[in-house]
This record gives sequence, structure tokens and C-alpha cells, in this order.
Amino acid sequence: MVRGMRPWIQVRPQAGRRYVITGANGGLGLETARILGSRGAEVVLACRSVAKAETAARTVPGHDRGRVEVRQVDVSDLASVRAFAAGLLDDGRPVDVLVNNAGVLGVPHAVTPEGVEMHFATNYLGHFLLTRALLPLLTDRVVVVSSREHRSGRLDLDDLGWQRRPYRPFRAYGDSKLADLLFMRELDRRLRAEGSPLRAVAAHPGSSATGITSGSGHPVVTAIGHYGQRLVGMPAWRGALCTVYAATMDIPGGTYIGPHGRSEMWGWPAPARMSRRADDEALARALWERSVALTGAPDLSRP
Repeated sequence: MVRGMRPWIQVRPQAGRRYVITGANGGLGLETARILGSRGAEVVLACRSVAKAETAARTVPGHDRGRVEVRQVDVSDLASVRAFAAGLLDDGRPVDVLVNNAGVLGVPHAVTPEGVEMHFATNYLGHFLLTRALLPLLTDRVVVVSSREHRSGRLDLDDLGWQRRPYRPFRAYGDSKLADLLFMRELDRRLRAEGSPLRAVAAHPGSSATGITSGSGHPVVTAIGHYGQRLVGMPAWRGALCTVYAATMDIPGGTYIGPHGRSEMWGWPAPARMSRRADDEALARALWERSVALTGAPDLSRP
């Protein structure tokens, strides 16, 4: 789809396809699950809060037919990611698409046991580990949810805990979303080099009304996110269409999808623009190597 084309809302039938969606108990993740479920897909809601996810699952089409499953995972906690992945691997059922959607924005400074800041841990590093762990089950693609704010990212690989620099939560968010795109492109390069049938793609929702700032701990930031985006942003289901497009359409690996309108803030799914840093192959390789070291995963030639 290119700019100027008519709205895209005709999602192809998804019967027989299985999706794992992180952070799917609300916002973009839940809307993605609802759209896919309405087209017959099986969806696994991979969420930190089982109680919230079970409530959300009842709103996903197909829940009454056994096509919606809830599993617990906290993507900021690598032990939780390993346990979640082990459960899926033990079941052995194929997963057509992994949607790395879970994210936080504007949270207070905190550092994980691995020494990385919480935006980086939640939005990127946990998904890096999850993707590598689930590769044996994947049959089609990995979808990485990024943001327009990746353009503000600088990504200091020597200070991932923000110990040397004054902490700036929105810059840390931009760094994590830059990491997401670097990962997507590097993963796709490695998959192609191995002759794998899998592909890696990415999407961003533009300005969409979600609850992503609810964990900021700052009432002003939370209020701006809650009310501001509802005034000027798209409904969450419209933002989720970009993720659904990336997850279901026959697009090449390495593709980045976002809203077609001005500054990619609103509109219908279309090719999106990446910053130069997001396409820096040397930085992507360095990030990959650092991520392997942080997650304890062996750096195999195959991802």
C-alpha cells in the first residue's frame, strides 16, 4: 500500500493461524487480538497480569470457541520470558506470528538485574530473548512494534542503565524503539542469510489513544497520555491496523509500516520512514552482540 490509496480495513481470513501477542490485555495489543480474532485466528494473550488478560480475553472474538488463550509473562523479567517460552516449546504447537507489542513509556528510572534501564528491558531486550527462544516454533514472521519516537533515539550501548547520563524517560523510550528497529532489520538479515522462510517486519501506530503512559508514576504525564491522545490521536483500533497489516499482508522482510498521513501520526497502513540510525548495520550488529551477552543466549550463526 502506498500513500494516497483508500483505507485498508479488509483483513484476510486468518482461520488456522496462531498468533502470540505480548501486552495484549489492553491498548494496541488487545485491539490487534480483537481484529485477528474476528477473522478466525487463534490468539495467545501474553501478559504480565493474568487477571486483566482473562477479562480482556472475553472481549476477543473466538473466545467462546476456544481460540483465545491467556499466558503469563513479564517481558521486563528475563526469567519470566524464559519460563513463558519454555511453556510454549513444551506444548510444541506451531506459532505463525509473534507480535512483540508490550511496552512502557515515561516510567521512573529503574534498572534490571542485567543493568539495563526499564524502557530498554521491556520494550526491547525481553522481546529479543523471546524471539530467539521461540524461533523453533515460528512458521511465518516476527512483528516488532516500534514508534515514530525512534527518531529521537541515540542508543548508548555503553550506558544502557543510564548511570552516567542524566535520566530522560522520553529519550530512553526513543532509545528502546530505535533498538526495536535495529533488531528487526538485523534479524531479517540473519534469517535471509540462513535461507529461512521466516521474515521480520515492524510497525508503529502513529498517534493512537492507548494507556501506555499509565505506568509513568507522574500524574501529569499520565493525564497527558490519557486525555491528550484521545483528543488528537486515532482510536486504538486504527493504530492497531498497522500492526495487523504487518502481521498478515505479503510484505518483504525488513518492511516498516505506519499511518500514511502527515508526519505518520494518523491514517491507514502504509510504508513508514526509518531514521538513518535505524538502518545502521554496524550498530545493529553491535546491539545484537550486546543483547546476546545480556540475555545469556548463545550467539549462533542462526538467530
